[in-house]
Amino acid sequence: MVSGGMTCVKYLLFVFNLLFFVSGVVMLAIGAVIYVVYAHYYNFVYDSFQSAPLILIIVGVIIFLVAFFGCCGACKENHCMIITFSVLLLVIFTLEVGTGIAGYIRRNEVETMLENKLNSTMFDYYNNEKIKETWDIAQHEAKCCGMNGPDDWRRVIHNDTLPHTCCPDTPDDGSCTNKSPNVYKDACFFKLKEVFTKYGSIIGGVGIGIAICQLMGVIFACCLARSIRQEYETV
Repeated sequence: MVSGGMTCVKYLLFVFNLLFFVSGVVMLAIGAVIYVVYAHYYNFVYDSFQSAPLILIIVGVIIFLVAFFGCCGACKENHCMIITFSVLLLVIFTLEVGTGIAGYIRRNEVETMLENKLNSTMFDYYNNEKIKETWDIAQHEAKCCGMNGPDDWRRVIHNDTLPHTCCPDTPDDGSCTNKSPNVYKDACFFKLKEVFTKYGSIIGGVGIGIAICQLMGVIFACCLARSIRQEYETV
């Protein structure tokens, strides 16, 4: 049995693991939400952008297992389980820091990505059903029209007709035009840039923030493991 100050460390480690478990749920939820958002706009997003929320989901699942080792190790004062917990925590720490840094770096690449993707996909709107679907989702959800505005579609359609998603609650029958009173005027480029930059910041903040907190768990676990080992050595 550990004694003295290490008893306090033992219970702090147990409480930490409960919070660790909650952080896993949070990471899993945030990763899933961002992944769904990126999936809606997959024709506008590089493949590497979709990997960041997937890593958050994977780490969230792994945290369930790691929290189990931590809780059991602290309760049973099992040296092997606590050491396993510490090693796994360091692995997760590395993944989270990497994901956080990647999230911030990718955030700075959003403008170039969107400029390339929006420009290249506009001309395939009527030739590719999947691209059409992505544009329709973007214009409907972001309440925007065209890359820089409704006039962009003139380069594609060569008349005043616009995709029906440029006008709210308008059927896909060619009735949405530049002269429609309810046509969206905002540029999709800036609307989507705001969305992707926001989620990139969330990925970076969540990854780095939780990783820093986990350093405390590693310290608690190492202190407890050292105390348990010393107890065994003195018996």
